Amino acid sequence: MKFPPTLLQQLVSLLGRDIDDATLERAQQHLLDWLGCAVYGTRSEVAAKLRDYLTQWGGAGEYWNLAGADSNWQDALQYHGTLGSIAEMDDLHRTSTLHPGPVIVPAALVVAEMVGARPQALLEAIVVGYEVMIRIGRALGRDHYALYHNTSTCGSFGAAAAAAKLLNLDPEQTVWALANAGSRTGGFWQMRHEAVDTKPLHNAGAAQAGVQAALLAASNLRGPASLLEGTQGFFAATSPRAMPLAVVDNAAENWLIFQCSFKPWPACRHTHPAIDAVRALGDIVSADIRSLQISTYSDALLFCDRPHPKSPAEAKFSLQHCAAVTLLHGQPTIDHFAEEFLQRPDVVALREKITVVLDDEHEHAYPGHFGATARVVLNDDTALNIVLRDAWGDPEWPMTRDDIVTKARTLFRAGSARNECAEDVIEIGLNLVKQKDLDNFFAALRALGANCG
Repeated sequence: MKFPPTLLQQLVSLLGRDIDDATLERAQQHLLDWLGCAVYGTRSEVAAKLRDYLTQWGGAGEYWNLAGADSNWQDALQYHGTLGSIAEMDDLHRTSTLHPGPVIVPAALVVAEMVGARPQALLEAIVVGYEVMIRIGRALGRDHYALYHNTSTCGSFGAAAAAAKLLNLDPEQTVWALANAGSRTGGFWQMRHEAVDTKPLHNAGAAQAGVQAALLAASNLRGPASLLEGTQGFFAATSPRAMPLAVVDNAAENWLIFQCSFKPWPACRHTHPAIDAVRALGDIVSADIRSLQISTYSDALLFCDRPHPKSPAEAKFSLQHCAAVTLLHGQPTIDHFAEEFLQRPDVVALREKITVVLDDEHEHAYPGHFGATARVVLNDDTALNIVLRDAWGDPEWPMTRDDIVTKARTLFRAGSARNECAEDVIEIGLNLVKQKDLDNFFAALRALGANCG
């Protein structure tokens, strides 16, 4: 008796469609965006702790590593998989509420170096990894995001797909890779309630699980094809309100990497609609403000209602802090989340004037749209009101290629990368499809990493 194809089998069958030049160009931009975030991440305390770990327990190898010395692929992926989300500037897919870049890009890079892939193959792997991660992520219900870190739970599938593409696995082996990667999923939000370093480790774990599953599938280690929809599978265990058909719906639509958003501001994406709404208020003297109300959707309040942030990490998840520094300085920069900035009298005073409330219209539009309303009342009773349906960097309000390059340069500079090394990476990275191999690119990355961290 022949059974109908499972969801994973149908999903894998969608991955063979053509990837055109515009899609490869888009993949180059996401690659550069991740590199900027990762280089800036090398300056963090988390990165220092990981380098200490690698010094004590890491193994020797030949794989490029921003830690400054070559290492084995597992250590390289552990380090790089952790770096991309530390700045809170990693890319985003809204309806699946996940961040593909921090998981997919380092996974694809390590396997591309492992197999000596062509530049186009690397970019195609990134596209395929995003596709799988997003398709599975968008099928999950809101009940999943309430408890699980979607980037972690769905990232292992995407990393496995990217690795499988580079390893030239056949469809059955690719299904095994995705199934075994997803079987090891995890990433609970409980870490949000304590001052810990767990969140970026979720991404590294997902990347490692995906790559390892693909390597094992290359040796014909099998996995359960019905993992997604099975009675004891992924959806049953983690999202009873899942919409399984969303995994394979709209098979003919453009590659889903185009639905991703880039993040211009160094804070949680849930704060960005409020930041942009406050920016749209124009120049206002802070002393003239009586009150500012931010109205937005419930997840923004759940994650980012922090009127008194006590650390740089908490400030990145504070609607009040982000709105205050935007009012004072026109836009938030990396420096505005430094420890010494949190207790500045003008920032504290302005935070006290800010309230955040739920808005039914923004809640109804979410997660398809990340919106916010900013209403300021001045001391003379003048009221100004700005309503934004989407944030800058979303597909409806995109960052340009030049904007993405400017962001990368800013992050490279903040990560102490030498200017000439950064410019080499930008030049080669945005022209990968014209390169005959990845040798120059990895050489530029090694030079970039020599003075990071």
